[in-house]
This record gives sequence, C-alpha cells and structure tokens, in this order.
Amino acid sequence: MNAFDTMLDRYASLAVKVGVNVQPGQTLVITASLSSADLVRKIARKAYEAGAKDVHMEWRDDELTRMKYDLAPDEAFHEYPLWKAKGMETMAEEGAAFLSIIDSDPNLLKGVHPERLAAAKKSAGQALNKFRSYTMSDQVSWSVIAAPNPAWAAMVFPDLPEQQRIVALWQAIFRATRVDQDDPVQAWREHQENLNQRVEYLNAKQYHALHYKAPGTDLTIELPTSHIWIGGGGVNAKGVPFMANMPTEEVFTAPKKTGVSGVVRSTKPLSYNGNLIENFSLTFENGRIVDFSAETGYEVLQQLIEMDEGSHFLGEVALVPHQSPISQSNMIFFSTLFDENASNHLAIGNAYPVCIEGGTSLSPEELDRRGINTSLAHVDFMIGSDEMDIDGIAADGTREPLFRGGNWAF
Repeated sequence: MNAFDTMLDRYASLAVKVGVNVQPGQTLVITASLSSADLVRKIARKAYEAGAKDVHMEWRDDELTRMKYDLAPDEAFHEYPLWKAKGMETMAEEGAAFLSIIDSDPNLLKGVHPERLAAAKKSAGQALNKFRSYTMSDQVSWSVIAAPNPAWAAMVFPDLPEQQRIVALWQAIFRATRVDQDDPVQAWREHQENLNQRVEYLNAKQYHALHYKAPGTDLTIELPTSHIWIGGGGVNAKGVPFMANMPTEEVFTAPKKTGVSGVVRSTKPLSYNGNLIENFSLTFENGRIVDFSAETGYEVLQQLIEMDEGSHFLGEVALVPHQSPISQSNMIFFSTLFDENASNHLAIGNAYPVCIEGGTSLSPEELDRRGINTSLAHVDFMIGSDEMDIDGIAADGTREPLFRGGNWAF
C-alpha cells in the first residue's frame, strides 16, 4: 500500500469509527458521486469490518445532474420521488447511520435558471422533511465528509499544474480532518475535549444576546431562554456518539427567531445549489431579512431567502476562531463544510432542536413559541475575519468580550 492509499484508508476508518460510529448490526447509508467510488469501497469495507449489517449506496453523477437541469421539462423540478423519501425515512426509523460525501463541482449548476434550482430544492425539502427531522434532532448518527473532484480542485488550486491539483486538495482534506496525525482517532478525542471547554463556558453564561462588530457588520443576535451550545460531536437516541461534520471547529446554538437586528456582511464565497454567491450582505429587522445584496449570485440568494417563510430568518449562530487550522491555511475551499470551519458563521433557515432544552420532543409550533425557527432550508454562510469583535450581553445589559480580533477573548 503506497502513502496515499494509507492515508485514504485512515480517512475511511475515521469516517466509520468517529464520523458515523457504525455499530454491529447497523445499516450504513452512503451518498456520494461516482467519482468517489474508491473511497466509498474503502468505507464500506471498514463498515462491514465494524459489524455493519448492510451498506446502502445512493450514487450521484455530476454529468447526469447537469443534463437534467439543461434538458428536462420544468415540471420535473416540482416533484421528488416519494419512494426514495419514504425509503430514507424507513431506514432512519430502523436506526441506520447516514454518511454524505461532498464531492461535486461547486459551480456545477452555474447558468441554470434560478427558478429551476429553487423548485428542485423546495420539492426535495418538502419530500425529505420528515427524514431530515431525524438528523436535525440527532435521533440518528450522521456525518458529512468530502472528497475532491477535478473541477473543485481547479477552483482551489488554479495556479498548480492540472495533474497536481487533486493531490493537493486531498492533502488539504487530510490535514483539515487530522488524518495526517499519528493517531487521528485520539487527535479527534482531544479536539472534542477542547471544544467541550468552550461549550461549558458558554452554557454557564447563558448570554441574552451577542453583538457582532466588523467592517460591514453591526449585528445583534438575541438567544432564546434555555439555549444550549454544542460543539463537535453529538449523541444519537441510543446514546451512541458521532461527529456530524468532519472537519469541525465550531461551537453553535440557535438564535431567537425574532431577535436579530442590524446588518452582516459575508467574508467568504458561499457555494449553494451548484452556484457561488459572493460578497453579499443581509439586513435584519426583528429577526427577518428585510434587504440583501450580492456582487455574484444575487438571484440564487434571493431564491434561497424566498424558499419559505422560515428562510427569511436565521437558524444557527456558530463561533469559530480566526486562528483555527483551516483559517490559518489561508485557503478558500469553496465548500461550506470547510470554509465554515475557518470563520464565524450563521445559517439561514431551520434551527437544530437540540439547541434548546427539551427541543427534540417539541412540535414545530412549540419550537416557534420558544423562538426556534423552522424552515425547509438550512444554509450556512461565513461572516468571520481577523477584524471581528463579539460581545456577550447578559440579561442585565452587562457586556463581556467574547471575541477580539477574530479570536476567543477568554
């Protein structure tokens, strides 16, 4: 086995042992592109060796995906195969684990009419809403990892010779996920402990609000009563730990739906629905997005905001220090999985019910009364930089420095 195969083998093992943490007798569902077949086979082998009952594949193909958007009639984007949605629900009900591999061209759908993109996203969101409730509430184990493809690698490393780009992106992924360390599993355990210390501090504080200040940003975000900060891994309904995102450097919670006011500016490109949205700004009043602008991808951003009522509000507030390893690499990955872990970020749309006490047992109506947003959308976007200061505001109005110059102030 050569050096690359050894690293890929370790990556597959990490995805199975730490990411979804496959248990004996469990089904693993993998969603990936055909270009990642070698990695998928390694993951499947590791899963069976860990005792998996079955490994179920959901394959994608970028060429076929683009072909449909270019050639299919409009009505094709207003429906989603209900048999497929029901199958995902059934596997979740039976306790399957779900692994998604991000491995498509970030610009795959550039030039497609935004109405087609929005219709497809909405129909899929509606059909998969029940299934998604299992992952959003951590009822099942789930994880997201990444694998390169040529188009993505060319965006990240445009100055390298073509034959070197995929190798360079693999190396960057291995570094970001700690696969290049002597004992990646132990490295992740230590990383989780570091995140736990931040989580414990923030949960003890129970700040009433956070105030963000940076060039182009002056934003206040209220937090709901009894909110819960989370960092790193989660625990499913059976008490099995898992790591939802690999990499992850964030601690996050849910904002109060109607408690966001001010303006915020993006600091990194957002890859959404096969398009890039760049240099955009959002203005909030009483939690709602009331104005927005974008240098690139304005119509795509508009369709995201207008997906449903809940997509006019925020569902996540996440803190990531500028000195995080991914940020210090000085790379833009053009992938939210990585770029959100280099920057403080927010999410448009649905909030995680686990971010409020008792939230996983509440109905959407009850969550709304507690100030927790619900939506078909959940899209993270990056706002952090080395110029960002954040204050924690207590219930009595007292302010404490939380971030200074983009990094933790405590």
